[in-house]
Amino acid sequence: MTAPRTPSPRKAFGRLSLPERSFVADALRTETVGGVLLLLAAVTALIWANVPGLHDSYESVSHFHFGPEALGLNLSVAHWAADGLLAIFFFVAGIELKRELVAGDLRDPRAAALPVVAALCGMAAPALVYTLTSGAGGGSLAGWAVPTATDIAFALAVLAVIGTSLPSALRAFLLTLAVVDDLFAILIIAVFFTDDLNFAALGGAVAGLVVFWLLLRKGVRGWYVYVPLALVVWGLMYNSGIHATIAGVAMGLMLRCHHRSGEEHSPGERIEHLVRPLSAGLAVPLFALFSAGVVVSGGALAEVFTQPETLGVVLGLVVGKTLGIFGGTWLTARFTRASLSDDLAWADVFAVATLAGIGFTVSLLIGELAFEDDASMTDSVKAAVLTGSLIATALAAVLLKVRNAKYRRLTEEEERDEDHNRVPDIYEQDDPAYHLRMAEIHERKAAEHRRLAREKTAERDALADMTGGAGEDHDGPA
Repeated sequence: MTAPRTPSPRKAFGRLSLPERSFVADALRTETVGGVLLLLAAVTALIWANVPGLHDSYESVSHFHFGPEALGLNLSVAHWAADGLLAIFFFVAGIELKRELVAGDLRDPRAAALPVVAALCGMAAPALVYTLTSGAGGGSLAGWAVPTATDIAFALAVLAVIGTSLPSALRAFLLTLAVVDDLFAILIIAVFFTDDLNFAALGGAVAGLVVFWLLLRKGVRGWYVYVPLALVVWGLMYNSGIHATIAGVAMGLMLRCHHRSGEEHSPGERIEHLVRPLSAGLAVPLFALFSAGVVVSGGALAEVFTQPETLGVVLGLVVGKTLGIFGGTWLTARFTRASLSDDLAWADVFAVATLAGIGFTVSLLIGELAFEDDASMTDSVKAAVLTGSLIATALAAVLLKVRNAKYRRLTEEEERDEDHNRVPDIYEQDDPAYHLRMAEIHERKAAEHRRLAREKTAERDALADMTGGAGEDHDGPA
């Protein structure tokens, strides 16, 4: 009788499947480039807003209004960036979430538990830290949601700048964490920052989304059909009183992201591949350009640590995010009896949790919504988001640098392809054909080394004969 097979313990942050690794690598490559542009846009905004000769022009451009008044869309440049361009960002986030649910890690409840619980704890803990800090100081509780968001593009830009070769499993965890984070951020915006509803406009937006869904199910193709419809849905959603970015994530979730027979890429993956560069390279940097331009001075920075609201934002990002994500990850691993990957330590998870404390795009957006009637507090909260993100960046850089040599070795092992078939060797260990190819490669190398050994031996013997012959010619008395 065959003994029952003992299941191997599940590994947290284990090696990704090859298709998932390829997708994550492509997505993170675009996000990293977008993150660098985001950093440049933020720095440009700070310079533009703080140089005395340029400040007035920044204000003039940010508050310049354009758009059709009759449609309720005569908005400022900053407003267009926040409500219009960020809809593209959330459209991509919706596709990412849909792909994760049907083809990625989130389709397996056991694998999904880790990033989902970590994301939820990483949003609850900062909100709690803000509430306790601001409440204890007698401040407003309106900004409780500001420190709950993680900016994946900014975080990856930091990784690119400090040159950390973070293993793909940790990068995928960070990406999935940010996707779940974005989903709940959208829910927060929809539920807590919607005041007066225009039901006629909302009904029109819902009808537009139904038409969008039906066209997709019928297999209708052509950007000239979907782009105008998307603009109509966005405009109606904006006028409904619900934040217009909800339209973006709703349309993203409707796209089909599973493969059918004969398809190399699903429609969702194809569209995401086309739209992601627009989101990461244009939409998000332009939003940062017109949102991060706060006046920074010694007094303003000091107030960040003295006002209860702004101190709550800083502590929420730096302390709340780190402890929430790390604690949620540790508890999930503990209760699901999943052991950490042999190549990683809990210090690595803590460093990634610290990195997730970089809140920028969505944090700035929620800050504007939370204090939209108080321009002074809005600017102070933006300064707090920048300060908290900068502190989280510095802490993560130090923690990740300590393990950078280890990360480089892991990355080199993940990317090694000695048989040059464009598949990393680590994914072919169970394939007999791989080992036969490697045997042929090593046999050719061995034959080459034997040939070189014979040549070098012959050269050495010839040199010895010449040296010996020269010695015989000179033997005897002069």
